[in-house]
Amino acid sequence: MYKPVSCGSRGGAVMARLNDDAQWIILMGFLVSFSFFFLALVINQSTVVGQTTAESVIEFSKNDIRDVRDLIIRNTTVSNSSAVNSDITIISLSRKNAVVKYNYIDSLRIHYNNGVTDYNENWTRI
Repeated sequence: MYKPVSCGSRGGAVMARLNDDAQWIILMGFLVSFSFFFLALVINQSTVVGQTTAESVIEFSKNDIRDVRDLIIRNTTVSNSSAVNSDITIISLSRKNAVVKYNYIDSLRIHYNNGVTDYNENWTRI
């Protein structure tokens, strides 16, 4: 009536071996997909960094500062420096929306601000 269950060498019932191949395939699929996601994230951030660096270089108004500095240095010997100072401020505001101020007491101090760039420069006599 009752059949005895065959026992293996270690004791207990003999069971069929579990096939793990499908689990490894799914695990490797997850690892590859997470790797692609991380790689895409790193590449995306590198382009954003390059863009913000390029924008900051473009926004710095080097040529405008050079032009204003050259004009101020050429006109510091003028006897009516307050009129020249107000003229330079008015011209800078009307052309580039920049605030430019300078004073020449013992050294030449130039202040340039266009809302993005704040630049100060000091010149002393030699």
